[in-house]
Amino acid sequence: MATKKITTEEKKVVEKKAAEAKLIISPRITEKASMQSNANAYTFVVTKNATKHTLMEEIKKEYKVTPKAINIVSLPRRNVFVRGKFGTQAGIKKAIVFLKKGDTIKLA
Repeated sequence: MATKKITTEEKKVVEKKAAEAKLIISPRITEKASMQSNANAYTFVVTKNATKHTLMEEIKKEYKVTPKAINIVSLPRRNVFVRGKFGTQAGIKKAIVFLKKGDTIKLA
């Protein structure tokens, strides 16, 4: 069975659709993240293909605020031992968004 070759135009369409998809999966609500939100730093779980520039555009569009800076951290997958069984904890990519003084984001 022959495989279909993808043209460059089709690749551009696929990349555009991926870029249009939501980059922010959810806010990361932990004790540390809530302490940082008091200092205008909000933490979000983002998709693996998210970049600082695309996240900045997404936050401007969704939350109507302009970020001062964005830091991105990739947390790798970890092996865990819970209740007598071995398993893995999924790796994630998180973004820490810093805002100007006075700007806030309402997290549900």
